[in-house]
Amino acid sequence: MSDHLLIVESPSKAKTLKKYLGGDFEVLASYGHVRDLVPKQGAVDPSAGFAMKYQPIERNAKHVDAIAKAVRKADHVYLATDPDREGEAIAWHIAEILREKKLLKNKPLKRVVFYEITQSAVRAAIDAPRDIAMPLVNAQQARRALDYLVGFNLSPLLWRKIRRGLSAGRVQSPALRLIV
Repeated sequence: MSDHLLIVESPSKAKTLKKYLGGDFEVLASYGHVRDLVPKQGAVDPSAGFAMKYQPIERNAKHVDAIAKAVRKADHVYLATDPDREGEAIAWHIAEILREKKLLKNKPLKRVVFYEITQSAVRAAIDAPRDIAMPLVNAQQARRALDYLVGFNLSPLLWRKIRRGLSAGRVQSPALRLIV
């Protein structure tokens, strides 16, 4: 049983980090995002403060189950997803899933960030953990909500009028409205 659990996005990164951290650490990969907006209408509700409804990503369910199993055995949990908005959001989603499963009682859950995969950088990050940065999570959620509310509704119009497969995202949508 490992005292510490480190969760990263990439399985290849997990293997490298396991070598750096040794036997006190279990290192698992989430394989990227673990939850996404429900695919139906109502995933983002502007009338309720832009509340977002998520569901597990089916293809990553086995990885989430492995993480949950390892959390039960660990004394400390570290989220070391990528150091950007997406990585921060993935860390938050993992934390939310673990909270929903009631696996974090009396277990510290911390975020660690490193910008290079070297033993010294990883050790320094482990020695200076922090909480999940909610401003970064909120920035990613705002981007995702805009994609859902604007892009997902506009793309089908592009498919009918111009060409199938075109995407109107948060950047293209305002540009298209200016042109119109």
